[in-house]
Amino acid sequence: EVQLVESGGGLVQAGGSLRLSCAASGFTFADYAIAWFRQAPGKEREGISCISSSDGSTYYVDSVKGRFTISSDNAKNTVLLQMNSLKPEDTAVYYCAADGSDHCGFYDPQIFEYDYWGQGTQVTVSS
Repeated sequence: EVQLVESGGGLVQAGGSLRLSCAASGFTFADYAIAWFRQAPGKEREGISCISSSDGSTYYVDSVKGRFTISSDNAKNTVLLQMNSLKPEDTAVYYCAADGSDHCGFYDPQIFEYDYWGQGTQVTVSS
């Protein structure tokens, strides 16, 4: 059974940090690009970062660039998202997703390209 399980969300003050974790099982992790998406209340889900399965390269949307860092531990089938300098506008449910065709690297992660999804973890940043 394919599973992606996010953890690490919570409530933090503006300027603080959180580290999200995405634990994968049930598929060949090393063959899949992994992305983080988020969905704020009343807004569409947006892709914010991804890490390529082919060469480990990473991609960030402008709104998180320089504040968030994505990394992968293939031995543990886990992808991390280190989030620093958090802002109230980062408040959202964060999802990780896996893409078997590895589109990561050239444009914002797109929902339709991702095959497997986690259930999400809530991140709330207070002002």
